[in-house]
Amino acid sequence: MQPARTCLAIVLAAGEGTRMKSARPKVLHEVAGRSLLSHVLAAVTTAGADALAVVIGPDRPDVAAEVRKHAPHAAVFIQSERKGTAHAVLAARESLAGKHDDVLVAFADTPLVRPETFADLRKALHGGVGVAALGFEAKDPAGYGRFVTQEGALHAIVEHKDADEATRRITLCNAGLMALNGHKALAILDAIGCANAQNEYYLTDAVAVARAQGLKTVARVAPEAEVQGVNDRVQLAAVEADFQRRKRLEAMLAGATLIAPETVFFSHDTVIGRDVLIEPNVVFGPGVKVADNAVIHAFSHLEGASVGPSASIGPYARLRPGAELAKGARVGNFVEIKAAAIGEGAKVNHLTYIGDAEIGANANIGAGTITCNYDGFVKSKTIIGEGAFVGSNSALVAPVTIGAGAYVGSGSVITRDVKPDALAIARGRQMEREGWASAFRAAAQARKARQ
Repeated sequence: MQPARTCLAIVLAAGEGTRMKSARPKVLHEVAGRSLLSHVLAAVTTAGADALAVVIGPDRPDVAAEVRKHAPHAAVFIQSERKGTAHAVLAARESLAGKHDDVLVAFADTPLVRPETFADLRKALHGGVGVAALGFEAKDPAGYGRFVTQEGALHAIVEHKDADEATRRITLCNAGLMALNGHKALAILDAIGCANAQNEYYLTDAVAVARAQGLKTVARVAPEAEVQGVNDRVQLAAVEADFQRRKRLEAMLAGATLIAPETVFFSHDTVIGRDVLIEPNVVFGPGVKVADNAVIHAFSHLEGASVGPSASIGPYARLRPGAELAKGARVGNFVEIKAAAIGEGAKVNHLTYIGDAEIGANANIGAGTITCNYDGFVKSKTIIGEGAFVGSNSALVAPVTIGAGAYVGSGSVITRDVKPDALAIARGRQMEREGWASAFRAAAQARKARQ
């Protein structure tokens, strides 16, 4: 059995993205809760890259930190001068020294490229191919480099500014991504010159150089939507929209029902089980898992939460990080859950805040109840036992424990533990003064008449 081919992925992330009009570098802007850069790092890793090199601009510790966060073993290189894409790749020369069978070149501003597409580029290198370039059929090819092919072989990539009229009529355009034979890559890149309209070292010239060195060059084609890049906020929104369409389709094909798919928004890592029902206008932030047969009602927002089988959320519910709902739990309208475990069959049906808490199985939390979990310095925990009943409009001042089967009277402020099966009432005694209201009104009217 032959050993697996090794792969180096070089991710170009040095662009400033001035058209974003942002204090943040372009590659740190997010699609579906994940930076553009992180999307690309994940895709090339899934495609089999066992080594990563990321080329960033000078004075960009924020981009370097993002690399370390998502790919701690990646090598980071700085492109001090911007002299074109081939010059950017050569900033990672140290990683390129013939150590890997395949070299992938990716751009940090094209976050929708699938791992399968990167893997297909790698496969194209088999059989003595020196360069495999990714293209797409463009609806409007203006501004893109063109693929010049003959008899199925890729002969050259010509930049738009350097193309003649016949070449500009070609609609098969350059997506920018490329795979190179790792043992030939340095020789190819070092031979690229800058005799062009921009006086830059174009990575696209690797095709012509490889052919001049007697190597085969081939093209692979991907859908235009998959290879679209981000240069401004409009394109960022377009990429987000395409990602969401992809994610919605995946969820429905996997067995979830989305009543109004175009109104549901997923994070990059949202996990949805089978026979889940998602009503309109639901937003999933990062870190959400929804088990089989759960229902997410309209206008709910979930982030960092786990929803158990057959649980019900919303409408108008908010699950914050650390919310964990067991099987059959119910969280109703205008309820917020944070860092709390809601037990099997427990109900928190309306107008309630539960934070830093444990709610036992089949407990019932009445409307308007809040856990007072923060004193301005420390967050403390509330524990409510199985089968407990907390009456409406109660405040549970943590740290506090409500025993299993206990009752808390409506309108109580509970500051001490309640024993199992006990009744706790903590509110002022009601008093009544007959005739007080009519006397009060008469006195007030008399005062007003004298003014």
